[in-house]
Amino acid sequence: MKMSDAVSSDIAFTPTVKAIQQRKGSRTGYARMEAGGSWQTQVTPALQSFVEAQTSFFLGTANADGQPYIQHRGGPRGFLRVIDSKTLGFADFSGNRQYISQGNLADNPKAYLFLIDYAQQRRIKIWGEARVVEGDADLTAQLMPDGYSARPEQIMLFTITAWDANCPQHIPQRFEAADVEAALADRDDRIRLLELEVARLKADLATLR
Repeated sequence: MKMSDAVSSDIAFTPTVKAIQQRKGSRTGYARMEAGGSWQTQVTPALQSFVEAQTSFFLGTANADGQPYIQHRGGPRGFLRVIDSKTLGFADFSGNRQYISQGNLADNPKAYLFLIDYAQQRRIKIWGEARVVEGDADLTAQLMPDGYSARPEQIMLFTITAWDANCPQHIPQRFEAADVEAALADRDDRIRLLELEVARLKADLATLR
């Protein structure tokens, strides 16, 4: 394949992957997708909305030998932020201090973000490169969530190469505890209002007897 023929999904669809797709019957469909523009390479309004609604995600890195590592990152809604059309960023809170992701990125900047919304049964995969920024007080202040008690140790910036949204198949539907609590509180408020209305109607009925 010439460089001019390359498409964004080639970051994942290597020649070996495409050969397997061909053997298993899915290459034709993916070739049509590639001809139609392939995967997105910049932040869209829909992606920004999805990203900034998440309370957790998974970060994938690999060391110089190719050994992969997955790390969970969590925080209040909006802690993962869009900085510009190609860049995401977040405050990296102090944790167990193993620094595996940071060490991997020092040797190999390629990285991967996996975001999943269980309630809406949606998932988004983002390929790119990441780097750690230490000692930047202004950037830390920009990305640190308001009122969050965690200690920001450094900043991580992720430059997007390509991203793709998966279908909802096989995603179990789960809900955030805070969302469930809010829904139950709303239900209880409506029950109280209905009980008051029932009591009022009973009182009105009693006066008619």
